[in-house]
Amino acid sequence: MKFFFVSAILVLLDQATKLYVKGFSFPFLQLSWEGFPLYTSYPLWGDFIRFTYIENAGMAFGIDLGAKLFFSLFSVAASIVIGFYLYRIRNEQWKTTLPLALVLGGAVGNLIDRVFYGVFYNEGELFYGKVVDFIDVEFFDINIFGYQLSRWPVFNIADASVTVGIFFLLIFHRHTSERINETSVAHSPSPPHEKTIHEISEPS
Repeated sequence: MKFFFVSAILVLLDQATKLYVKGFSFPFLQLSWEGFPLYTSYPLWGDFIRFTYIENAGMAFGIDLGAKLFFSLFSVAASIVIGFYLYRIRNEQWKTTLPLALVLGGAVGNLIDRVFYGVFYNEGELFYGKVVDFIDVEFFDINIFGYQLSRWPVFNIADASVTVGIFFLLIFHRHTSERINETSVAHSPSPPHEKTIHEISEPS
């Protein structure tokens, strides 16, 4: 269960940074923050890392595949499945549970934007909110099929959490699979019809 706390902390951190960027108003708590104008951009570490506030209605890193409502509902279902699976394997090694906790935290973080931000900020209906992105990192200058990329797509903490979680899942899954295969080979009995060289050379 401790890995659910990791997910919860990531969600809180992600939402805190997004509310700081977009702004908020809680009259019953007498708390408000104006936030930053949309498309505000300024350097944090030279031109390598910039603060760039944008919003997108699509997937992570601003990828938009259309069908906004479908994708929002799919994100809800996927988060529930990941959470249920994480609960089932909660006693497994951290190499499996921690990456899943990172993916879950990131998924829920962006899910809150998509489901509630439209209503909370009076910008749309439920499930039609936009995701707040603000981390802008320089990338290698590449040109693929006429598409030039000089900076990584602007992202947020939730995007980074999902990416890191999937990255570690791939690494640890390969390591675990190799270890299981090696263990299976080491403990597999020899076929009964096979004889050793000593047995073959020994006279009857």
